Amino acid sequence: MASLPQVPLQAASPRPGVRPAPQAIARVRRRRRPSGEPPPLPRHLAASGKWWLGLSAAVVLLWTVGVVTGSIAVVDLVDTRVLQAISEVRSPGLTRVAEVAGGLATPAAVRTLWLVTVVVLVASRRWRHLLVWLGVCLLVPTLSAEAAATLQRPRPYGVEILGPWSGFAMPSVPMTVLTASLVSAVYALVPAGRWRTVGKWVVVTVLAGTAASRLYLAQDHPTDVLAGVVLGVAAPLAAFRLLTPNEVYPVRYSRGSPAHLDVTGGRGRAIVRALQDQLGLVATQVTPFGLAGSGGSTPLRITVKADPGHSEGESWVFGKLYAATHLRSDRWFKLGRTLLYGRLEDEKPYHSVRRLVQYEDYVLRLLWDAGLPVPHPMGIVEITPEREYLLVAEFLAGGREIGDPDVVVDDGVIDQGLSVVRRMWEIGVAHRDVKPANVLVRDGTLFLIDSAFAEVRPSPWRQAVDLANMMLVLALRTDVARVYRRARLHFSDEEIAEAFAATRGLTMPSQLRRMLRQQGRDLHAEFLRLLPYRLPAVRIQRWSMRRVGLTAATLLLLALACRLAVDLVMWSPL
Repeated sequence: MASLPQVPLQAASPRPGVRPAPQAIARVRRRRRPSGEPPPLPRHLAASGKWWLGLSAAVVLLWTVGVVTGSIAVVDLVDTRVLQAISEVRSPGLTRVAEVAGGLATPAAVRTLWLVTVVVLVASRRWRHLLVWLGVCLLVPTLSAEAAATLQRPRPYGVEILGPWSGFAMPSVPMTVLTASLVSAVYALVPAGRWRTVGKWVVVTVLAGTAASRLYLAQDHPTDVLAGVVLGVAAPLAAFRLLTPNEVYPVRYSRGSPAHLDVTGGRGRAIVRALQDQLGLVATQVTPFGLAGSGGSTPLRITVKADPGHSEGESWVFGKLYAATHLRSDRWFKLGRTLLYGRLEDEKPYHSVRRLVQYEDYVLRLLWDAGLPVPHPMGIVEITPEREYLLVAEFLAGGREIGDPDVVVDDGVIDQGLSVVRRMWEIGVAHRDVKPANVLVRDGTLFLIDSAFAEVRPSPWRQAVDLANMMLVLALRTDVARVYRRARLHFSDEEIAEAFAATRGLTMPSQLRRMLRQQGRDLHAEFLRLLPYRLPAVRIQRWSMRRVGLTAATLLLLALACRLAVDLVMWSPL
């Protein structure tokens, strides 16, 4: 088709719209945390965890003292007297009850519990809980079996043993394994709060019945059972509380994104305190905001005290809460992109939450200094060192997503969106996540938000993808011909053709693809029909040695994980 008249680029290269001044916000004096003072939201083991670790240390100490001094004979005598007293109340009926009650400590029961836990964790995709659970289930039985082999305490003597047994007695390996399995299942499967408290009491009841059964049948000494329970509780309790804290890795079965953290309770109070200490902002309320458009962080609207001259007395700031879960998601995201696309998406993952939030803050400041219509950056707040950080920026009150039916998208808004892309090209930045949720309009001014995926000095391919995605976003609310005519005032035909040659399918953000399907329009094909010519499609699949190595390593790890899962289900230390 014939090329439309094109205005010279130099004659029509408008800058992005004029940015309104941020709202006046009251500030108080910042407080520097003295050395040694805990952070706003410290990692802790809680008092019960410390008590159980102390008891396990006491058990090990008593073992050592008993072996060295020979006082273990006194313990044997006391244990025997207790078992003899229990044996005096034996009866055929009680024996049958005890045999049934002790069934949970058998290899078949433990395997069933392990299998159920694995299936639930995999189905709910709580991989970190699964890894911690696997570590506990491998470590605790191995250590308890090694301890029993080292101490070599014989089975109870002077009392008839009615149930099956094998190996040495101290600690009771069946009780240790059962306790560790039950406690791990509670922390891995049951949400914190009332239900977990109920689960703990159920575990106490089950362990009490199993312990009574094994003492009645004289399979273990009382101290064997006690040592096994202490070790079986202490190890998973410490592992799950330190490696999967509820504040960061909550157990939940709702369909909400795992990236959206709970900001009530202790975390909410920590955010308020940290904002005042580190940025001088007096926050009065912290609430989630815009969760539907965010899958890699927890966006927040934070109510703060406004400047004394402000009429309403309060204002808002925007916060993005990043935690270890988001760092893990970023790593998996980049690994998946590398395996799917290769060289064009070959990226290095962040090695800490601090680096992740520092980079986004840097890019946001870079865009702000370049005159782009982005929220004014206000700083970073540390919630827990190396684990949780809050990126704070201006809250665009009144801003609405460009996909909102009530938003008016005229030629001025279209020009602003296109000039934003042109300006990013000029300063050497690619946004990489241009979608309706990240393009806001307020009083006729377009704003670009969420620079989490932005890249400095990107490839021309990535810059071209930004242009095509912006044109598609603008065409959702207008028409293709109108957006194309305005685009030719900012970009050449070759640049627009390159953009649509580089953009298709998976190179569009998922929200944009979903909205295109909902409208039932192939906007990409409509733009292609308007182009005076087409360029060959840019190949997305690019192979490199790194991609080959990562693909091979991923497949190998998956195979090993499957084999380990099968072996773990079939293996039993009992």
